[in-house]
Amino acid sequence: MDTHVETLIVGAGQAGLALSRHLTDRGRDHVILERHRVAERWRSERWDSFRLLTPNWLTRLPGMAFDGADPDGFMTRAAIVEFLETYARSFHAPVRSGVTVRRVRRDTDHWVVETDGQRWRAANVVVATGHHDQPRIPRIARALPHGVTQLHTSRYRNPAQLPHGGVLVVGAGPSGQQIAEELARAGRRVVIAAGRHRTLPRRYRGRDTHWWMQQMGAFDRTIDSLADPQAVRSTPAFVLAGGRTDLDLRRLVANGVIPTGRLAGVMGSTAWFADDLAATVAAADRNRQAFSASVDDFVARSGVAAAHPEDAPPPPGSWAHRTPRQVQLDRTGIRSVVWATGFRQSFDWMDRYAPWGLQIGEIVLPDRFAFAGRSIGEVGIRSRVGCSVIGIERQSFTISNPGPSSHLFPGDRLLVLGTDEQINAARGYLLADRAVDGGDDTFRDLAVELAEIERDLGDLTGLRFAVTPGFVDVR
Repeated sequence: MDTHVETLIVGAGQAGLALSRHLTDRGRDHVILERHRVAERWRSERWDSFRLLTPNWLTRLPGMAFDGADPDGFMTRAAIVEFLETYARSFHAPVRSGVTVRRVRRDTDHWVVETDGQRWRAANVVVATGHHDQPRIPRIARALPHGVTQLHTSRYRNPAQLPHGGVLVVGAGPSGQQIAEELARAGRRVVIAAGRHRTLPRRYRGRDTHWWMQQMGAFDRTIDSLADPQAVRSTPAFVLAGGRTDLDLRRLVANGVIPTGRLAGVMGSTAWFADDLAATVAAADRNRQAFSASVDDFVARSGVAAAHPEDAPPPPGSWAHRTPRQVQLDRTGIRSVVWATGFRQSFDWMDRYAPWGLQIGEIVLPDRFAFAGRSIGEVGIRSRVGCSVIGIERQSFTISNPGPSSHLFPGDRLLVLGTDEQINAARGYLLADRAVDGGDDTFRDLAVELAEIERDLGDLTGLRFAVTPGFVDVR
């Protein structure tokens, strides 16, 4: 027998709990389904020494804020879990733990939510599973020798967890740099393959960086106020660490870490790196300089009291220009790889486009890809089989809503929108041994298709819809 509820929330992390608090305050019927426990990812997918990048005074949820003795400190993993557990208890959040959602589908005027136990019917379903859904590990990982231990950051706990020997850390975001430093301080030989990242000063002009962000209104901006939300979603995370000192590649080099360009390939026991470290460091420094300049401008305009500007860090040394292009893993004693390559969202259990007979399919382009280097428009996916490419995942970054000029390469993971028949046809077409001229003169951007869906839904229901490849929002 189905259980009926007005609103069903999937996920009991901070987002799901915050929404639950608002619904509770308004007396609205709802339930939270959580696969494991409250704050599960904070419990089981963070390393032992993990700390928040935001100061304690910024830790707040609707109806509750940090009130401890160290507002300028940074919460540990255990403190974050305790904070969220206390928050859930404070308003008796209706959490059903140990419930896995298997499928969400639309049925006339309700959503049907199938779990590993009972089945629910809800007028509203809110997906609050966050961005750290599934580890993103590039396909190049398969080429590493079998004797090399591989861990994603979500499974890394501490240096003792890894076998003796050196470590290659792939990715120079905040997690990659923090873990690389921890390993180096534990006496490990560490090589870090640095991809795109953005540095920020931990403190500037006497204040924490997040204090300046708050004063300048950065936290008041909503996604619909941004000129290009998709570009923002694919922007690398800021590199910071809990504490009072900056975290960047200069600090890692001072601790004995060897930086390289991004990981480009693996052949046998040899790892190959791109010759792009100097450009990567320069781009990261430009982000820091732009932030500092924005603070200086804000101080000048607002008159807020601030210390004198600190000097910018010195230019990188020779290490940025004389980086190794290849590393013999066996000869240098590297026995472990930590993938700090981020996460991807996965909603395989959610029939988001079922009302229109559409699904999202995944197609991984093989090493011998017949259309390698051609653009989406040249390949003609839309004109030949009717599918739209709505995303390309390439190693450690994602291209959202790619246009017809976006190029395809071996190893790309394509997200395509279409019917089951269209997706299967696209898979057969793209994985064929021989390329066929696409001639995609009839290519239409996905935004046009979604606008048509919005209009059709509005005509059908009298409601106003906003449709993106991620969700349907009823206005």
